Amino acid sequence: MSESAVRIRDLVVYRGGALVLDGIDLDVAPGTVTGLVGPSGSGKTTLLRCVVGVQKIKSGRVTVLGRPAGTAALRHEVSYLTQSPTVYGDLTVEENVRHFAALYRRSKRDAAIVIERVGLSPKSRQLVRKLSGGQQTRANLACALVAAPRMLVLDEPTVGQDPLLRRELWTHFHNIARAEGTTIVVSSHVMDEAARCDRILLMRTGKIIADDTPEMIRKETQTDDLDEAFLRLIEAPVAVPQV
Repeated sequence: MSESAVRIRDLVVYRGGALVLDGIDLDVAPGTVTGLVGPSGSGKTTLLRCVVGVQKIKSGRVTVLGRPAGTAALRHEVSYLTQSPTVYGDLTVEENVRHFAALYRRSKRDAAIVIERVGLSPKSRQLVRKLSGGQQTRANLACALVAAPRMLVLDEPTVGQDPLLRRELWTHFHNIARAEGTTIVVSSHVMDEAARCDRILLMRTGKIIADDTPEMIRKETQTDDLDEAFLRLIEAPVAVPQV
């Protein structure tokens, strides 16, 4: 069995004095698309920040590609897409993506390819600050993709995108996972997107309440509706150990 691309053990995180992640244990297989799904405030973004090594933790271990999360050697191997665009507003889409391409020793052609993949070729010469919010997210995604990393960590990458582009992006995520062995961890609060993942991590109030394939989660909860499956998992009675 291949070594896990991400391995987390007994992870505890507090933010502002409040418990946000409560003893998380999980493994992410390499070359897969794993969906981190749950309502707002469940701890998804904090968990992703732990994976990329930018979150202070109380206790536990987070290993990424065989190294402690945040290790300098991972900087060119892990790309992180945040919810808020981090591209430069006073540069064009093309200038932004070429800038990140140069940082990762990728070519101008690589930059053009990812701009096309995210549907921004017609806007490539436009200043990012003049784009819509959804277009800025796509520009941000292009900057993450151009690095051709071993791991992509994506926080709500399809929010505000039209259905056709969402479908194309998910197809691209699976293509690079299969063809290039890229490990992708992507958060979402939309259950129909979770169905597109190889594996789903369902989160609620800082805990993982399910970790399985979409098919097995449906089977376990005896419903084809993943929204209903999530509700049934939340409402399932907790077993009390016998004394």
